[in-house]
Amino acid sequence: MRKLTLITAIALAVGLFQACSGNKSSSTTDSVVTKTDSSKTTTVKTDTAMAANPDSVFVRKAAVGGMAEVALAKLALTKTSSTKIKEFANMMITDHGKANDELKSIAKTKNVMLPADVDAEHQKKMDDLSAKSGSDFDKAYVSAMVDGHKKTLDLMKDEAMNGKDADFKGFAAKTAPVVQMHLDAINRIKDNM
Repeated sequence: MRKLTLITAIALAVGLFQACSGNKSSSTTDSVVTKTDSSKTTTVKTDTAMAANPDSVFVRKAAVGGMAEVALAKLALTKTSSTKIKEFANMMITDHGKANDELKSIAKTKNVMLPADVDAEHQKKMDDLSAKSGSDFDKAYVSAMVDGHKKTLDLMKDEAMNGKDADFKGFAAKTAPVVQMHLDAINRIKDNM
């Protein structure tokens, strides 16, 4: 069973790689990945069009964004002396932690692999914030949270309206109001700085 899961993951990765390789054709041809170990050969067939569907893009972006929100919130708890920012960071850890778990659960039932870590863009943001302290950190963190929550809200609204998978659409529709609440909260903090 683990071999089948590994082979499926490899096949999906190949499909995603092909979809992201810059080839703009709208082909929906299948790709075949063959894995051979010492005892047997297994062939897995994947539809490359499915690998490039909007729901998979949503899932990847939502997973990376959720992980980044929790990591940045944990960083904020160590860097800020502001009670309001600490309260906001704790809310991020709780709310995004729950959303991350729910997304993982949905993805697991659909055999969708989630990224294991944040992407280069979010890692750079974490590195930049790690180098700051005091009010410079507070301003940069609040600014990053405003920008990030605006993008996440747009992502959730778009999936809720245009997604193809009912479970991912439902997740997005349920999560969008929470993201809006976060955006409102961080904007209040920004306005009072």
